[in-house]
Parts: sequence; C-alpha cells; structure tokens
Amino acid sequence: MKAFFIFSEEGKPMKLSKLAQASLLLSCSVTGLLFPTQSFAEQSANQLSDVVEASKEINDSAAKSQDKVNRLTEQAQTKLQQFHTVTKELDGLNVYNQQMQNQLDNQVAELEQIADSMTQVSIIERQISPLMARMISTLESFVALDVPFLMEERAKRINDLNGMMNRADISVSEKFRRVLEAYQVEVDYGRTIEAYSGMLELNGQPMDVDFLRIGRISLVYQTRDGSQLGQWHQASGQWQALSQDYRLGVNKALRIARKQLAPDLIFVPLAKADISTTE
Repeated sequence: MKAFFIFSEEGKPMKLSKLAQASLLLSCSVTGLLFPTQSFAEQSANQLSDVVEASKEINDSAAKSQDKVNRLTEQAQTKLQQFHTVTKELDGLNVYNQQMQNQLDNQVAELEQIADSMTQVSIIERQISPLMARMISTLESFVALDVPFLMEERAKRINDLNGMMNRADISVSEKFRRVLEAYQVEVDYGRTIEAYSGMLELNGQPMDVDFLRIGRISLVYQTRDGSQLGQWHQASGQWQALSQDYRLGVNKALRIARKQLAPDLIFVPLAKADISTTE
C-alpha cells in the first residue's frame, strides 16, 4: 500500500492518516472517471453534429433533386400540351386542305365546262344572228297582218331592231334581249285595253279621232264630237261604221282605259271571227 504525504507551508512532508489517504484516493478515482466521461460526451456531440450536418446536406440535395424533378415534370406537361395543340391544329389543317382540294377539283371541272362553252360560243353566235334576223322579219310580217293599231310606234320599233343588227357596238346578247323584248310587247297588246288619239282618213278627209283597243279582238274609233263611230273589220281590212247605240259604251270604255273610271263591265262591239272550212 502506497503512503500519501502532504507538504506543509515550510516544505516539510506530513504523513496522512489511513482515513485521509482513503478519501484522497477516492477523490482521485472519481476525478479520473469524470474526465474520461466528459471526453466521450464531447466525441458523441461531435459525431452527432457531423450526422446532423450530413443529414442537412442530404435534405438539401434531395430538395434540389425534387425541384429539378418538378421542373422537368412541368416542362414535360408543357411539351405534352403543346403536342396536343399542334396535333389538333394538324387535324384542322388536314380537314381544311381536303376542303380546299375539293373546291379546287370543282373549280377545275367548272373551268373545263367553261372552256367547252367557249368553244361553242362562236358556233352559237353564227347561228343566233340569222335567227334574230328571221325573228325580226317574222315580227314585221305579223304587224303588217295584225289589227292596225299604233302602227307608227310598232313600225319604228321594228326599224330600230333592223338598224341594231348592223351595229358592232352592241353585243349579241343585248341584241337578242331587245328582240325578245319586242316580242313581249306584242304579246302584251293582246291582253290589255288602251285608249289613244290619232289621225284617221274618213270620207277622203283626215280627222282627229280617239281609238279604243281591247286586246286584239276589238279596235274602235270615235270622232272627238262623238258624231261618228267605227270598227276595224279584220277580214275585209276596212273600217266599218257603227251605230250610235255603242256611243255610251265606247265612251265608258275610253274613260276606263284612260284610268278615269274604275274597271267595270263595258258594252262594245267585237269583230266577228272569220271561220271558213276547206274540203
């Protein structure tokens, strides 16, 4: 067993009792035990700090990786939406292109028809001019054989048509339209009533009379003083005198034709139809 000494203030060693020695030894043991414990705690703390730091770095790296994944996912979604949009536009363009192609095909077909028609224009023009000339000649003959009303007006219309045929500044279509228009005027004469004034030679003297035309079935004249009445007889080609019994009816018809009276029943003479039979 070791002996423990304590030095006095003068530097002289002093021997401790056994109890004191035991207490001192216990204190040294406790102190020795405490210092190693504190060193282990510090090491554990340092290790824990390293673990926490490493965990923080891992978390930061994971966060950065997640951000990168989110960005890539968002970019992928954006690209997918753009792809769908472009696909829809492509489908629409395909439909539009098909419609345009159909229209082009129709236009090509129309152009071919127009080209065929243009090749026939010259033929039609060569045929239409003689046709119009025959139509004008027929109309002229018809007017000459018809009831003699408005002869100056009708003759002038035919002369204008003949003069028109020699003009180069009028298109063929316009010439044909005017010929048809003249025919339409003659057709309308047959279903209208008309009153007009003119000169008529009676008993070798020209007289101012009022003419009454009812379609083509009756043409009557009356002198201004009402003293003479007459009717055109188509079969004989002459004017025939009428009785004064028709005077009131003719006057009423003249006023209706001039729109001075409302339409009403009228009493006028009609020309007899020339009916003949041939065996």
